[in-house]
Amino acid sequence: MPDFIAELLNRNDIFTAWTIMEYWGGLVTTVQLVFLSLVLGLVLAVPLAIMRTSKNPLINGPIWFYTYIFRGTPLLIQLYIIYYGLAQIEGIQQTFWWDIFREAFYPALLAFTLNTAAYTTEIIRGAIVATPSGEIEAAKAYGMSWALRMRRIILPSAARRGVQAYSNEVIFMLHASAIASVVTLVDLTGAARNIYSRFYAPFDAFIFVALLYMALTFLLVFAFRKLENYLLQHQRPVSG
Repeated sequence: MPDFIAELLNRNDIFTAWTIMEYWGGLVTTVQLVFLSLVLGLVLAVPLAIMRTSKNPLINGPIWFYTYIFRGTPLLIQLYIIYYGLAQIEGIQQTFWWDIFREAFYPALLAFTLNTAAYTTEIIRGAIVATPSGEIEAAKAYGMSWALRMRRIILPSAARRGVQAYSNEVIFMLHASAIASVVTLVDLTGAARNIYSRFYAPFDAFIFVALLYMALTFLLVFAFRKLENYLLQHQRPVSG
């Protein structure tokens, strides 16, 4: 940070160079955690959603159970179980997994990924089921195989229908990431808590973080609006 900015910030009691860097570190952690969990959750959800539409109960049954568990229990409880429960697995502290999961970031990432994957699975499944039968029949008449229909017709069509619901899930995950601070992870909320405990100024610390969350939310809304316009551009009337 340039010296003149640090000098300007250090003239007040709350927003000093130290607190700004604390907020910046929390912002980076929050963005990393939310981004990675959403990417991993989406990669996991697509094949699960396809399998969830199967009529074979041996295929869709376990996936239904997984989504039911993670959608039916609070994310905070899931985070506690993973963060504190992994350490109770016998022998894990003697394996390389302990080098990974003893850091708070990775149990939080695992909990958020499994949670968002469950919700995203149901979003994609609903969009797949809602595919007009005429599109599928036309693809069959054209001679497309099941895999080709899924890749060229069903999934692109489902993406257009599910983008609005998925945008809500992304925003929910951003807001839900605030609970990561309960397992000692210094995200935005954790940074605000540290600053509050140092200066005893809850309004300054938490209102500033709320504004940062709002800014991130507006960026996500803007990005999804652009994505939705791109996916639905074929529905626009042709101008004369």
